[in-house]
Amino acid sequence: MRLLERERDLAELGDAVRAATEGRGGVVLVHGEAGIGKSSLVGALREQPPDGSRVLVGACDALSTPRTLGPLRDLAPFVGPRLRDALRAGDREEVFGALHEELASPPATVLVVEDAHWSDEATLDALRFIARRIDRLPAVLVLTYRDDELDRDHPLGRLLGDLHTNVHHIALRRLSQAAVATLAAGREDAGRVFALTRGNPYFVSELVASTDAAQVPRTVVDSVTARLRRLDPVTQGYVEQLAVVPSVVVAPELARLVPGGAGALGAAEEGGLLTVRPDGVQFRHELTRRAIVDALPASRRIELNARVLAMLIEVGADPSRIVSHAAEAGDVDAIVEWAPRAARDASVSGAHRQAAAHYRAALDHADRFDVEARAELLQNYAIEAYVLGREPEAVEAETEAVRLRRGLGDRDALGASLRWLSRFEWIAANRPAAEAAAAEASAVLAESENRGLLALALSNEAQLAMLAHDLPRTIELATRAVELARESGEQRALSHALNNLGTARMLQGDDAGMQDLVTAAEIAAAAGFVDDAARAHVNLVWSLLDQYRLDLAEQYLQPAMEFSERTEVLGLWTYQQVERGRLHLARAQWDEALAAAAYSSELLPQAECVALAIVGTVRTRRGEPGADLALDEARQLAERVGELQRTGPVAAARAEAALLRGDPDEVRAIAGPAYAEAARLHDRNLQAELAWLLRRAGDDVAPPEGDHPFAVQARGDWQRAAELWRASGCPYHEASALAESPHEADLLAAVAILDRIGAEPLARRVRADLRERGVRSIPRGPSTLTRRNPMGLTDRQVDVLRLVADGLTNVQIADRLVVSVRTVDSHVAAILAKLGVPTRQDAARLAPGVLEQLG
Repeated sequence: MRLLERERDLAELGDAVRAATEGRGGVVLVHGEAGIGKSSLVGALREQPPDGSRVLVGACDALSTPRTLGPLRDLAPFVGPRLRDALRAGDREEVFGALHEELASPPATVLVVEDAHWSDEATLDALRFIARRIDRLPAVLVLTYRDDELDRDHPLGRLLGDLHTNVHHIALRRLSQAAVATLAAGREDAGRVFALTRGNPYFVSELVASTDAAQVPRTVVDSVTARLRRLDPVTQGYVEQLAVVPSVVVAPELARLVPGGAGALGAAEEGGLLTVRPDGVQFRHELTRRAIVDALPASRRIELNARVLAMLIEVGADPSRIVSHAAEAGDVDAIVEWAPRAARDASVSGAHRQAAAHYRAALDHADRFDVEARAELLQNYAIEAYVLGREPEAVEAETEAVRLRRGLGDRDALGASLRWLSRFEWIAANRPAAEAAAAEASAVLAESENRGLLALALSNEAQLAMLAHDLPRTIELATRAVELARESGEQRALSHALNNLGTARMLQGDDAGMQDLVTAAEIAAAAGFVDDAARAHVNLVWSLLDQYRLDLAEQYLQPAMEFSERTEVLGLWTYQQVERGRLHLARAQWDEALAAAAYSSELLPQAECVALAIVGTVRTRRGEPGADLALDEARQLAERVGELQRTGPVAAARAEAALLRGDPDEVRAIAGPAYAEAARLHDRNLQAELAWLLRRAGDDVAPPEGDHPFAVQARGDWQRAAELWRASGCPYHEASALAESPHEADLLAAVAILDRIGAEPLARRVRADLRERGVRSIPRGPSTLTRRNPMGLTDRQVDVLRLVADGLTNVQIADRLVVSVRTVDSHVAAILAKLGVPTRQDAARLAPGVLEQLG
């Protein structure tokens, strides 16, 4: 088939490659619906690459559990020894470094990853690593994908949202009626071909290829089936055999599946079903393969997959491919043998979703494992589920692992499982169960010769004490754990204990804790304990945010988020998004705060609690509906978690809302108990904020010592507080301090700040104060804009809302507005928050009325 109406697209690809030969690399995103011609476009580039370049192509497969590093491992025969060895071993950091080295070497390289919507997480992480450095490489990264299969939660969508440098979009369009007529030249029913296919190139080619049919087939499946039946029975059998393999069948595999190898497939190639290359055979299109497989009886599919399974085991193929075909063949023995191997392979490479899926496949046949192996599988699955933010699944699996290990007599293994269970229970907001498991773990390991395990157990108890703000006990337990860890050389225990020790010191206002936390993160990252490294990052940034040292917090936050995303620590990455929300909230960057808070998950109640408090506070300060609802949900979650670090900030947010409503009794009722608890536990940051709120409500409480801006403001030094807030970059709080001034000029300055940041409730109260003082020249504020746009939507958010109402996906909106998918995600999250609705469908339903009001 001829490649029509793709001249501009090929030219754009060629331009990107030529720029790469000059050292200016880039990313090209080729997207569209299935059958639109993405592979054909890449094939044309592959057949005739621009001078001075090479083309490497890897493909993602339509497997239920994607191959770990699948498209990159396809490249092994064509790359240097370092990358080949790294891909074989699967070590994440080595793969990153070797891939970068390969692409940095001449000649210029076009790295194509086809069907990236089926990619595994390890591959996406490697692509993200390269994409962020692509502008300094003589390389082009080409990703093809079906944009109609992406939504906000799709892993590829997150990668696309992160691409900012030298990114080119090629959105392939359907063929025109004239192009279809050209392809169907000589047929009287060309118009019917266009009507049936609507210009989809693959559908057109399939129907046109049915040249001996009396009429155009009703469906593409009919067309493919008819062409298959025109082959002789032996060749039909070969094609059916290959159809159950959703990937390229390389020469050694082909020789075992098809007697005669590629030479026996000439008729199928001539019939347009297969593409035969020296490096292997594959179907001309995935839709063709899928049509053939779907037409096979189940018994035939099982038979064919069993043959593939035997062949893959014989050639020593990727364990994930073996597991996939074992599942299709119903071979439980093979699943039991190979799924744990595939899971370990995926975990080492950082593909935690795939690792969890393979462990789950093995556990579906748990009765085939002995008790010790079953307990090990359960614990490994629990750890993967925890890394992925699936805490309820982690608790369930680890609880069963503990039950099994109680009967095995291995106290070290039992103690380790109890420690993990404690961690999972805490994340799931079950503190009593977490404390019970932690205490039992330390007791079980007290006499163990493995002092590193005991250090970990003690550090886990220290962590729980720190989270409960029992700082003396935290420091006592963590100090002992550090000593044991250093004696035993247990790096994980050392990092974990330093993490807790550093956080406790930061909570006491001791900056020595910063170095403890940095060291903890460095030790963990160097040893590959990504969860512990990310937790140290979280604790450091959280402590700095509590102290309103925002610039320093931001300095640590950005690289920390990159680390968590690159290593797939999704639960803690969610925490860091909430930290980003806190940072934006403190800076009165309301929309950005809402967008960051939207990344929280109800499966992570600690983060969700803070996110709801952010949403409620933004709505309170902007005078938007839904503030009380969000804050009440936050209160319920905080009480469920049962820790001051959750209940205290939520109480402060609710008390602030009551203060703005002019209800001092409610302020005292909410903030009073929280202040008493903060004072008891010596949480000076929280105590300072609550003391300020209570004093504004008329209570004469004692603020803590120190220069925390809230403490200074609570002591009545509004001027010094305003200076501190200004230096910290907190305009809302600066205005609130100026509003306490006895001088009219300061109140007018407060009004100007509040108008600029859109904080209407406090601005209204300050204006009322000015009027009571007899001031006449008071700025009126943005009342006209507020009447026209009561939801506070920005111009860009209005554009996005219109496209949401038109039914476009975030990916399609990003393409239309020429922005990243992540930017659209942020706009949609802000729109949902401002409209007070939970889903984009609800926003689309409200959009006509909102847009009409805006004119």
